[in-house]
Amino acid sequence: MDLHMLSALTLYALVSSITPGPNNLMLMASGVNFGFRRTLPHMLGIGIGFTVMLALVGFGLGGIFAQFPQLETALKVVAVSYMLWLAWKITQSSAPEDGARAGGKPMTFPQAAAFQWVNPKAWIMALSAIPIYAPSQSAAQVLLVAAIFGAVNLPSVSTWALAGTLMRRWLQDPLRLKVFNWLMAGLLVLSLAPALLG
Repeated sequence: MDLHMLSALTLYALVSSITPGPNNLMLMASGVNFGFRRTLPHMLGIGIGFTVMLALVGFGLGGIFAQFPQLETALKVVAVSYMLWLAWKITQSSAPEDGARAGGKPMTFPQAAAFQWVNPKAWIMALSAIPIYAPSQSAAQVLLVAAIFGAVNLPSVSTWALAGTLMRRWLQDPLRLKVFNWLMAGLLVLSLAPALLG
C-alpha cells in the first residue's frame, strides 16, 4: 500500500471512528454516568472488538451475507432490538454520584466487543473499508487495514468518554441529567436509520 492510500485509509478510519454513532453515544453516556476509569473496559472492548471484527470480515466473513441475505436480515432485527433496549437503559440511568448505589454498571469489555457484531455503523465501516483498502483481501492488506483502524479507533472513541466525564459535574442536576440521557437515547435510536433504510 503506497503512502497516498495509507493516508486515505488513516483519514477514513479517523473520520468514521470519531463521528457520532452507537459506540460513541454510549461512551459519552457512560462517561457521564460512571466516569472515565469505569468506562475503560467499554472503550477497550470497542477498540479491540471492532479490530477483530474488521479482520474477520476481511478474511471472508462479509461474503457470507452475500450468499445468505436472510442472515443480514436476522442481524438487523437483533441489532435494532438490542439498541432499542440500550437506549431504554440509558434513559433509566441515575445521577453520576448514585450510579453504583442504584445498581448501574458500565458495559464490560466482552459486552462492548460483542456489541460490534450488532452495531450497524461498525458493519458499514467494515464492509466499506475492506473492498476499498484491501481489494485483494490478502492477509497482509487485511491485517494492515485492521491495524490502522485499531490504532485510530481507540483514541477516537475515548474522546467521547472523556467528554462525558468532563460533563459529569454539570449533569449532577437531576433535570439536566434526565434531559441528557433522553437526548443520548434519542440519538442512539436515530443512529439506527442506516440499518433500517439500507
